[in-house]
Amino acid sequence: MQTLHRDKKPFVIASVINRAMPSSGKPGDKAIIEQDGTLTGWIGGGCTRGIVMKEALEAIASGKPRIVSILPDGPSQTKLGVKEYTMTCHSGGAVEIYIEPIMPRPHILILGKSHVAMALSRIAKAMDYEVSVVARETDKVAFPDADEIRDTDADFDLIQPNSYIVVCTQGDRDEEALAYALKSKVEYVAFIASRKKANAIFHNLRKMGLSFDDLKRIKTPAGMDINAKLPEEVAISILAEIITNLRSETAENSGESPSGASAQMSSNANIFINPVCGVPVEKATAKHVIEYESQQYYFCCDGCKVSFEKEPAKYALASS
Repeated sequence: MQTLHRDKKPFVIASVINRAMPSSGKPGDKAIIEQDGTLTGWIGGGCTRGIVMKEALEAIASGKPRIVSILPDGPSQTKLGVKEYTMTCHSGGAVEIYIEPIMPRPHILILGKSHVAMALSRIAKAMDYEVSVVARETDKVAFPDADEIRDTDADFDLIQPNSYIVVCTQGDRDEEALAYALKSKVEYVAFIASRKKANAIFHNLRKMGLSFDDLKRIKTPAGMDINAKLPEEVAISILAEIITNLRSETAENSGESPSGASAQMSSNANIFINPVCGVPVEKATAKHVIEYESQQYYFCCDGCKVSFEKEPAKYALASS
């Protein structure tokens, strides 16, 4: 877990919070699930493992926790906010699992050394965000709390999956800073400037070869409209906008939607999507493997295997 934190990778902590015998997962059992589907720990085997993996990757995509209940008689819809599945293992039992996504803290990349830049660095660090600053002729005196300061042109190794770029150059190579920010493909790029100045800069960027679609990615004026005047107020308005983006109901910041997470699992050569229940199965730990029409099908439990054997053509067609 420390390695994942250090590498700024999202992951999930899955914890068993309730069970009914003979489910093998017991309250207090935990597992860590990484973005590539790697599972370390124990929350139960069979269909439980596959369901938790599926829900964990969707939790990473959305950034939202969830409770998953796996029941022998299928969904009952009796618990508000609980996602229910059918326990297809013949062994029976029931289990309830809390799935908590752990997302890396935002990384604020500040280009420039204005008073707003200094205020943004201070307040972002007070929120425990990671802060990097790129500006000519600046140092720790101006940005005492920044994690990293560069006195040269920015390198792409500063960009992280959780980066937010704020351009505070105030006339010091504005075009170069914005062109760099747009090349990074970071979702949030804000430019501190009046509309009149921004339009003049955009005209120059068009001459440099940037498209209208590129320029539409730039948020200017930067920040939410809170009638900010002081540098600290402008910084707060920018951070408020970043928080709104970060906490939005969609999964835009992660680069994945829940359906995109399912597609990522499907493309993983070590994962097979069970055609009966739609739950991912790790090929190496599959309980049953059946070959049908030169295609191997992997199953985590007896129930799905039996259902497939009764109507293989039905499920083979559904999985094609």
